[in-house]
Amino acid sequence: MSAPARKLDAVVGAMRAGQWPIAIQLAARFPRLGAEAADITRAREAILRPDFMRQLGKDPSELIERGKAALLRRYPDGRG
Repeated sequence: MSAPARKLDAVVGAMRAGQWPIAIQLAARFPRLGAEAADITRAREAILRPDFMRQLGKDPSELIERGKAALLRRYPDGRG
């Protein structure tokens, strides 16, 4: 009998597969993201509501790239 999959394993797997929207959306739900929390949650908002972020004067693609970088800082095992 194997241990159940951890949520972190799903995030790292998505990162390694280049499935960044999935990785960001999963990680954004984690309660403890440390210094990277803001970048990851803003990236999630940019994925879900790009038009709204543009209305706020933010570039969704830039926010997503910052979210990717934050995930890689937080979870370096996600490097493919």
